[in-house]
Amino acid sequence: MEKIYLIIIIPCLIVAIVLGTVISLKYKKVNRGENPLNDSENISPIDIKNLTITVIYDNNPYKEGLETAWGFSCLVSGIDKTILFDTGGVGSIFLANMRRLGIDPKKIDSVVLSHIHGDHVGGLARFLEKNSDVTIYLPKSFPTSFKNDIRECGAKVVEVSSPLRICEQALSTGEMGTWIKEQSLVISTNKGLVVITGCAHPGVVKIVRRAKDLLEKNMFLVMGGFHLFNEGTDKIREIITSFKKMGVQYVGPCHCSGDKARDLFEREYHKGFMSMGVGKTIIGRDFELNG
Repeated sequence: MEKIYLIIIIPCLIVAIVLGTVISLKYKKVNRGENPLNDSENISPIDIKNLTITVIYDNNPYKEGLETAWGFSCLVSGIDKTILFDTGGVGSIFLANMRRLGIDPKKIDSVVLSHIHGDHVGGLARFLEKNSDVTIYLPKSFPTSFKNDIRECGAKVVEVSSPLRICEQALSTGEMGTWIKEQSLVISTNKGLVVITGCAHPGVVKIVRRAKDLLEKNMFLVMGGFHLFNEGTDKIREIITSFKKMGVQYVGPCHCSGDKARDLFEREYHKGFMSMGVGKTIIGRDFELNG
């Protein structure tokens, strides 16, 4: 009788352990940190027509009256929180462009910093002079002195290592990369995922793949710095092929992407290519009008 009992109970225990491990791994996909998530369903898609993304800082020109400089920053509005992604390199240029674009720093709720390089965090100090009542999400690998300086200004610091929810419709990919740790911003929409990269040092394909794996949704738009300015034609074409295999519908390479990459993406994506630069505003309802 005891042998029969063991024959029955042991396989049941093994199955229970395996199922428990699978469930545990699924629930750890997104960090239970500042904004804990049980799973990807806790990220709610926004209607694309409500989303607006404005490029505040870039080394590529787009709108007259704005200053170009090496670096990147954009504002995401229309979602649960107004998010500033990166702050460019020179504080005076950053604030001047914000003013000319009619952006009020005090209306920004959160700041997401992609990585430690000066052309992405250089404008932060000047921004905090205008609005220190914000939560700043930065990679855990940032220097302690940098974090302490932010806290001394009165802002809240959230250190990001694993994927983390920023608000109801957006999350961080978490730190990625080996030498240069970097996070990217992912926004869920009813049309698919929007991924914003700072410099894509970990590899833009790896970033897009992580976003897709985390939320298990279609890819809609990938924009920002792709870090391809030193890459050859074959490598860039390989990345474009990967984008298409992952279902990326629109691309907006800027900052460190390089002219060659921008040209090749435009040639391959046609109407799915978005010309980017400082002052570019992506209005979600335009996608609705275009089907």
